[in-house]
Amino acid sequence: MSNRAVSVNTVERVERDVMPLVKLMTFAAWALLAIGLVLSLVSLESFSDRNTTLMVGIGFMVGSVHIYVIRTAIHLVHSRNVSKGE
Repeated sequence: MSNRAVSVNTVERVERDVMPLVKLMTFAAWALLAIGLVLSLVSLESFSDRNTTLMVGIGFMVGSVHIYVIRTAIHLVHSRNVSKGE
């Protein structure tokens, strides 16, 4: 009976390509910002909280900022991991 030492070093890191996601989120953020601006400017005459179109437009603009911040965080984390791996 013999003992064999086998080293298993076949662990490969699978890098995910996040650039398509980053581009999609950038496009979505800009599109939502444009929709929000149009909705807000169309119904600006009665500036109150009862103006549903204005409130929805402001919501689209705030949402676009959130999407862009999340996109930036994803991009920065991925860039940092790539630079650490090299």
